[in-house]
Amino acid sequence: MKQSRIMLEYENSGELKTKSIDLLDLDPSTDVNALVEEIQKAEPLITASRSDQVKLLIQRLQNKLKQHSNHKFYLFKVLRAHILPLTNVALNKSGSCFITGSYDRTCKLWDTASGEELHTLEGHRNVVYAIAFNNPYGDKIATGSFDKTCKLWSVETGKCYHTFKGHTAEIVCLSFNPQSTLVATGSMDTTAKLWDIQNGEELFTLTGHSAEIISLSFNTSGNRIITGSFDHTVIVWEADSGRKVCTLIGHCAEISSALFNWDCSLILTGSMDKTCMLWDATNGRCVATLTGHDDEILDSCFDYTGKLIATASADGTARVFSVATRKCITKLEGHEGEISKISFNPQGSRLLTGSSDKTARIWDAQTGQCLQVLEGHTDEIFSCAFNYKGDIIITGSKDNTCRIWR
Repeated sequence: MKQSRIMLEYENSGELKTKSIDLLDLDPSTDVNALVEEIQKAEPLITASRSDQVKLLIQRLQNKLKQHSNHKFYLFKVLRAHILPLTNVALNKSGSCFITGSYDRTCKLWDTASGEELHTLEGHRNVVYAIAFNNPYGDKIATGSFDKTCKLWSVETGKCYHTFKGHTAEIVCLSFNPQSTLVATGSMDTTAKLWDIQNGEELFTLTGHSAEIISLSFNTSGNRIITGSFDHTVIVWEADSGRKVCTLIGHCAEISSALFNWDCSLILTGSMDKTCMLWDATNGRCVATLTGHDDEILDSCFDYTGKLIATASADGTARVFSVATRKCITKLEGHEGEISKISFNPQGSRLLTGSSDKTARIWDAQTGQCLQVLEGHTDEIFSCAFNYKGDIIITGSKDNTCRIWR
């Protein structure tokens, strides 16, 4: 079920307060008038004079839920992006442009609509492996390289603002904080580092893992960061001090993914031990172990509301779990090779998977039905993503091409 919320802001004796109203049962067929009447009964804050405003809001939300849910994707462009293999692809928020990293030591910025190359970001002395936009702003790009440095670039000019030096081994993951004031980098040297975007200085080194860090992410408020490591653990850190908050111990093999849900209350970790674990973000306690896969978990994610979890495995299947019940809701079966990437569309109604069988697939998140197979790549797909609207998909493959679908 897609969860939508309305946030009410109001003043109470000069103090600004907020109240959140859940629209749990909102779907494209909901009777909006009846829903608003119900809300009014439960919420004295919503007076008759405000009810039209609320109606309008709900109608807009409802239209968003309707949008793109039955969208059929067609191949729009094939880009032979680099001569040497691609490492990663990433879209900006709107999907108007995207970036590709490569073994050719560059990152390229592309215009999605025309397929034209906008900039080649040159300067690294080895493979450009980890790449990211500072979404939602989208005016900066960070690139992490096997040359042990991270570079910060201007989207507009393609010029390099800063080179962050300090790691003693390859950088394999990176992320901007949501406020776009910091970049975090994770390295094979077992440390993560936080860098100041403004002045290019190193702020903190996060030391505590005993093996390579292969995944890191901030929570949505930007005050916490998590690092996942080959040492089988995940560590939660304070972003503004670099202090270790807690270590999540429980997996018995390498970590493949680690991320927060939207309201920052839960952490999801996926591991080569064939399980995902769900942790209470405040105290680091494991609250559930999600089992059922017959091989390593290669990727996992929450939907935007944090009601659903999706897992992708080397066993060639994906699964959807309910966060509330921790039970498997549906199995996605059809790929003929391992699934290395999985993500929800922003509406939460669809899942996108990329596989070594050279296809990406779109699935109904509730029923597990395969709705579309995106065919055409001639080698394994290692990267696939929706834009924020959910009407553009980009796939990156070992065949050295990117495909844009819309």
